[in-house]
Amino acid sequence: MIWNKQAECMPDKELRKLQLERLKETVRRAYENVPYYKKKFDELKIKPSDITSLRDIVKLPYTTKTDLREGYPFGMFAVPGKDIVEVHTSSGTTGKPVVAGYTRGDIDTWGEVVARCLTMAGATSSSIIQNGYGYGMFTGGMGIHYGSHKIGATIVPVSAGNTKRQIDLMQDFGTTLITCTPSYALYLAEAAGEDGVDRKKIKLRAGCFGAEVWTEKMREEIESRFRILALNIYGLTEIIGPGVAHECDKKAGLHIFEDHFYPEIISPETLEPLPDGERGELVFTTLTREGMPMIRFRTRDVTTLRREPCKCGRTVVRMDRITGRSDDMLKIRGVLIFPSQIERALLEVKGIEPQYQIIVTRPRHLDEMEVQVELSNKMFSDEVKHIEEFRKKIEAHIEKSVGIRVKVTLVEPKSLPRSEGKAKRVFDKRELK
Repeated sequence: MIWNKQAECMPDKELRKLQLERLKETVRRAYENVPYYKKKFDELKIKPSDITSLRDIVKLPYTTKTDLREGYPFGMFAVPGKDIVEVHTSSGTTGKPVVAGYTRGDIDTWGEVVARCLTMAGATSSSIIQNGYGYGMFTGGMGIHYGSHKIGATIVPVSAGNTKRQIDLMQDFGTTLITCTPSYALYLAEAAGEDGVDRKKIKLRAGCFGAEVWTEKMREEIESRFRILALNIYGLTEIIGPGVAHECDKKAGLHIFEDHFYPEIISPETLEPLPDGERGELVFTTLTREGMPMIRFRTRDVTTLRREPCKCGRTVVRMDRITGRSDDMLKIRGVLIFPSQIERALLEVKGIEPQYQIIVTRPRHLDEMEVQVELSNKMFSDEVKHIEEFRKKIEAHIEKSVGIRVKVTLVEPKSLPRSEGKAKRVFDKRELK
């Protein structure tokens, strides 16, 4: 099912023409109305009139999260304050938060792209959508809300947390689609099982999960436990929020809505553009954002772009599942490791729960990685000798997967903290000493 066939299945030549028209307008608006971009363009001796083809985008400067924080709170807005009808922020856990401003037109665009996402998961005007993303300054809750209204579906704005209530509402209201982080979806499934919830009383058919990196193995866990279709949704505050890209039921990558967001892949080291099919850092330029146009924003997310036709009929480019962030890679004894590699390896081992923590320390000037893993109830009740053999098996499997030996600590069931939002998996303590 396709929400906007004209936009999502547009012929390539027509799409490129539209992108160029919108890119020119975005560059002009940014140059004339955002002091940061005027200064950057002037330093590079670039004028909006220099952009005559899509290839010219490489002439434009990159924008980073640091740049946005320096413009806090409203320095990146391209319209007067009276035209901003809504603001959101990033978490701000590492300093000043990034502020995103929306005009009425931006809110309409946001609802449109999220409607496309929800439709990919099977949503219709008859759907009951339980929105488990946080409402408030975080973009997740409101983005899903606007998309649901666009479709005409019934939205249950329960927000994040309150697990018992989530499960009750799911049963009482007949929720057909749920949105939340994948780690919280697993927690909900676990809690429902512990409460003895009858699966026949749950009408859930699909879920849109995002806001954190997750693996194919975790998808399999969610689908198995909830018996639903689990699809990946992608977005970020700096670009618009959720709704930048989403998987269709073919699960062959996330479709990027190129009529609104122009993607590039660059080398994180050289910052040079990479061809389709090569893995690198994802960069976005907004093409229709009015309140806060964003030019070549470095997301730090690592992925690959693919343009092969999708069996679903959509013609827009697809991005692979995010494997990690260029600034989140762990360098352990000279080896670069993404946390998602550890998760993938763990979920390939039967007898453990999909709950883990990675702890990195540097005793005696040498990096050490410990992976704490929850045992299943069945394994926890096994003999100590068998548990030790099992621990060694996990260590060997992780070493084979990532290339270095790590310490595995098996912990009892339910002992690791559960997350109702983004799961915190990595605790790098090397800089705390």
